[in-house]
Amino acid sequence: MSNSLHSNPLATENQKTTQESVVTARPSRRPLDYQQISLFKDVNPLDWEDWHWQLKNRVSKLEQVSQIIKLTPEEEQGIRNAKGRMAMTVTPYWIALADPDDPTCPMRRQCIPTAQEFKVSPHEMVDPCGEDNNSPAPHLVHRYPDRILLLATESCAMYCRHCTRRRLVGHVQESENYSNKWDAALEYLRSNKKIRDVLISGGDPLLLEDGVLDELLKKVRSIPHIEFLRIGTRIPVTLPQRITDNLIAILKKYAPLWISIHFNHPKEITKRTKSACGLLADAGFPLGSQTVLLSGINDRPYIMRRLMHELLKIRVRPYYIYQCDLVRGTQHFRTPVSVGINIIEKLRGHTSGYAVPVYVIDAPGGGGKIPIGPNYILSQAKGKYVIRNYKNKVYAYLE
Repeated sequence: MSNSLHSNPLATENQKTTQESVVTARPSRRPLDYQQISLFKDVNPLDWEDWHWQLKNRVSKLEQVSQIIKLTPEEEQGIRNAKGRMAMTVTPYWIALADPDDPTCPMRRQCIPTAQEFKVSPHEMVDPCGEDNNSPAPHLVHRYPDRILLLATESCAMYCRHCTRRRLVGHVQESENYSNKWDAALEYLRSNKKIRDVLISGGDPLLLEDGVLDELLKKVRSIPHIEFLRIGTRIPVTLPQRITDNLIAILKKYAPLWISIHFNHPKEITKRTKSACGLLADAGFPLGSQTVLLSGINDRPYIMRRLMHELLKIRVRPYYIYQCDLVRGTQHFRTPVSVGINIIEKLRGHTSGYAVPVYVIDAPGGGGKIPIGPNYILSQAKGKYVIRNYKNKVYAYLE
């Protein structure tokens, strides 16, 4: 059994509950939600709370998922066709949250391939953000003057069907040697003193084992000119069991450390995810959210507003809404840009400023993030701006 279980508050709570049931000799107990699914009905709560168990028992076969979800013909075809790096891989935790009867369920649509993934539009690209062309060393993307992206791993707990890095992200060997994997990247960081900000992403860097992650953070933090260190992750959403006391202790050694978490829908903010984010926030890590605008999932203003409100309630500051990138096979997820602008229009002034993220398009080919939003300047002349507010009331501002 993994040591991470002993540092997991929910695992301890489940263990206590199980012990109490034995002491009082109750004839039966109400099954946990996941135990109502036939595939997981005999899973011990301690195993369910072990992140290694969750990874080992990820759902990746048609015959498994068909025991959980009433698949449509398009989904069956999508699972059969999804091979190689972006084959279907879902944590038991996540798929237990999916609606088995509703093909439009936001949890389901993000994890189950469909036949639509294999329709490629003329404008879609393998590498829409031009990362490979801006890679001065393996695992690095250097696109901005003082910032760099370090792709620490190609693995994720779950392979999201809208993934921008589907050319890179996917199955890797469990025995992969990390001892010198990042040597060239770290040498590049050391030799470029203009770099002050490093974002560690992937794949998902929190999927690295504790010792491996500790060593990587230690090496990056030891570079004198690195001021700002960030982690990009979806683990608190797809595998919240990974956020253990052991992990928190490692991350705290390298504070200040900022953590950006990928959230797409309010349904993702479960009791378990709230607990994981609470552990991170209580440890002093500033948390921000990054959301991809997805057709039929979060493209309604009321859904996005609810998501932003729920995030603030768990101390996660809304940061970005991304226009879904022009990556191959994601045409069915993309909305018109006007949809994103309308969402910001319905947020700004209608809720607190903390709940209003920045809507951006990651410019195709490597141009970086470009903020897009409603136009509040109606006209301007020398020393005068005519502006409107969220109620469309017009005002003149004189310089």
